[in-house]
Amino acid sequence: MPVETLAVDVVTARRDTSLTELAKRMLDEEIGDLVIAEDDRPVGIVTDRDVALAVARYDDLSTLTAADVMTPDPVTIHRDATAVDLPATMAEGRVRRIPVVDDDGRLVGIATLDDVVATLGEMLKDVATVIESQSREFEPEA
Repeated sequence: MPVETLAVDVVTARRDTSLTELAKRMLDEEIGDLVIAEDDRPVGIVTDRDVALAVARYDDLSTLTAADVMTPDPVTIHRDATAVDLPATMAEGRVRRIPVVDDDGRLVGIATLDDVVATLGEMLKDVATVIESQSREFEPEA
């Protein structure tokens, strides 16, 4: 199963978006991250954790922008990678959210750890169904 089928719509912002605006957009959109994009390519990511850390670290938040708090050059995954590749890429990059890109590096979505858990859960259910149906075929007759 390609990662693209897991990827959800991604909400983006620019490097010069204020920290306050980032927080408001996360709240309004009910999301935990914003991908910072230039020319439709991911150049950074800001998570709700990044916003919380900025609040804890800085006295004056009024001048902070996405560029000040983002993780630059985020780990990305190609849209054709498989759902099995996703957890390994997350573990290697030590991230829970990964922008999904096309052949040109353009942003097409974002995949999250929640997506991985849900997909693997469905895959395990399918495996259990196959095993159960096959084991019935070999049950001794009474």
